Amino acid sequence: MPVYATTAFVYAGAALAEIAGCFAFWAWLRQGHSPVWLFPGAASLVAFAYLLTLAPAENAGRAYAAYGGIYIMASLLWLWLAEGRVPDRWDLAGGVLALLGASVILWAPRAS
Repeated sequence: MPVYATTAFVYAGAALAEIAGCFAFWAWLRQGHSPVWLFPGAASLVAFAYLLTLAPAENAGRAYAAYGGIYIMASLLWLWLAEGRVPDRWDLAGGVLALLGASVILWAPRAS
């Protein structure tokens, strides 16, 4: 599998796991759902951390920085699909800028 496809899969999975895990805590604390939500939420956050270790970057900080752009777009997708709120043009513009920044961070040529 090409590195770009692998990277997209790893970051998309990490974003889904992080958002789902954080949303479980949100649902418990902010929406009054059962504390039972914390168990799958914690498992999702563990999966998120594991998936980020698979990112094809030599340094953790660079992997995390690049992931930030993916997380922003995934959060906007969550806003739309899970919460029923359509992102506006400013949300989308910011998301695209974040993705461009993530691409530069992850794939820019580096001096050895």
